[in-house]
Amino acid sequence: MKFENILADINGFGRFQIMIIAISFIGRFTMPCHFLLNNFIAAVPSHHCDISSLDDGGFLRNLSQAERLTVSIPVKEDGSLNSCQMFAEPQYHLLQNASNMTDLRTVPCQNGWVYDNTTFKSTLTSQWDLVCDRRGKNKATATIFFVGVMFGAVTFGSLSDRFGRRIMLLVSYVSGMLMAVASAFSTSYVMFVVLRFFTGFCITGIVIVSTVLSVEWVDIEHRKLVGVIDSLSWTFGNAVFSAIAYFVTDWRWLIVSVTSPLILAIITWRWMPESARWLIANGKLEQAQMYLKKCAKMNGTAELIDTLKMETLSTIVVTEKRDRPYSYFDLIRTPNMRKLALRTGTVWSVCVATAFYGISFNITGFGLNIYLTQFTYALYRIGRRSTEVGTLLMAAVYVTDILISVSGMSTVRTVVAVIGKGFSSASFATIVLYSSELYPHCNKVTISTLQNGMGYNSFMARLGVAVAPLILLLDEVWKDLPQVFMCSAAILGGIVARTLSETRNRCLPETIEDIEQHYLLSSEGGCSLVRLFHLKSFSLN
Repeated sequence: MKFENILADINGFGRFQIMIIAISFIGRFTMPCHFLLNNFIAAVPSHHCDISSLDDGGFLRNLSQAERLTVSIPVKEDGSLNSCQMFAEPQYHLLQNASNMTDLRTVPCQNGWVYDNTTFKSTLTSQWDLVCDRRGKNKATATIFFVGVMFGAVTFGSLSDRFGRRIMLLVSYVSGMLMAVASAFSTSYVMFVVLRFFTGFCITGIVIVSTVLSVEWVDIEHRKLVGVIDSLSWTFGNAVFSAIAYFVTDWRWLIVSVTSPLILAIITWRWMPESARWLIANGKLEQAQMYLKKCAKMNGTAELIDTLKMETLSTIVVTEKRDRPYSYFDLIRTPNMRKLALRTGTVWSVCVATAFYGISFNITGFGLNIYLTQFTYALYRIGRRSTEVGTLLMAAVYVTDILISVSGMSTVRTVVAVIGKGFSSASFATIVLYSSELYPHCNKVTISTLQNGMGYNSFMARLGVAVAPLILLLDEVWKDLPQVFMCSAAILGGIVARTLSETRNRCLPETIEDIEQHYLLSSEGGCSLVRLFHLKSFSLN
């Protein structure tokens, strides 16, 4: 007997499964808040040099604020104040004659900066002066966070396989909350980035573990529905985050605010069950039986509880015994698996993650209200190869439109950027579903190959996200170079995605051998016949 048979008998998508999804939702919706937190806590307010050092004689005190800035700060070509330079000494003659300033000696800011706190009460930028020659440190805060997420995705996946889903979910809740709150009260830049690294490392376990836990309790028929519901937590988090950031304008309290829902997640964790599938696989049959009986009772199939005997569960252990352990090495051991891993990894990291988060991290560059732009980014769609190729290419088209839009037309640029973000978001949602169908699955002997494949893709995605903030620094070379890079990445993603096999209405591969034999047929009937032939061939060998 297979575990799916027992799950189908006691209702694989009832009140028990809905409870698991609801509890997971509480912790999951904090994830997009932390992922896009840098847009607000590291925002760069309008700023100029602190000119107090030029007022030794006290003459500037007799001038208005506008006049003080005129004689102290050079003006750029667009008429705005230079944010990184100041005059070596006050140029009082500029009050009567706005002569050419190119011949006037300027120096870097000597006494720090003055920031406009109209929009933000406090940010990392104003806290530690992360502007001008320190601008790279500002972008590095997001990169360091996502490097932590990258390593956390790999670590929590293996730890949950070893120690269990439920306990590792609690570990992620508690450690993620502690690290996030500690980072909010950092006293130095170094302390902050170290704690943000560990925050990313810890909270990524929330999405990794809760996704696996939800899927392992749901029958096969409803697994894609669970994936859609899980994605709604990200959409909800994106929408709510903009409202929270609007009212909480101090970076320290903003971190605390978006982390606080984890307190509720920790409280509701007591009702979260362990994965019965994991318990059975690890020989903990009594605990698996207990949770299965709870599931049957809550789903209204209590009359079937007596069938959940230890002997029945022990047969599942024998049925699902693996011939050998599968590892990440299996992704590169055979030629076609290598090609598949290379292609999906490229689409996940360089193309989707870089384009998706590249636009996400650049919401302050479109000219409209940052909160409105963030809110309208909550767009999500699902599809397969044609959708993946189409959405990536359309994202590239709209990023190109940003380049050619008139610089003064901020509204047009923002609308175009939002549509581009919608297509990049759709491509990200698509590749998650698409990849899960491309890798071997459904057969318990090779389910680890699917898990390892998705873990590898997740790692590659986080690598792409970590690079995304640094791409924005390319505007120092050429103002539009970041958009050119994102456009090129999206086009490359569309080209690579086009080389992947179509899975719609196809029989999906169950083993690595199927991948090597290009096993994607157009009908389920044909699939069954060929499957039977292959199984006989394998048994003879």
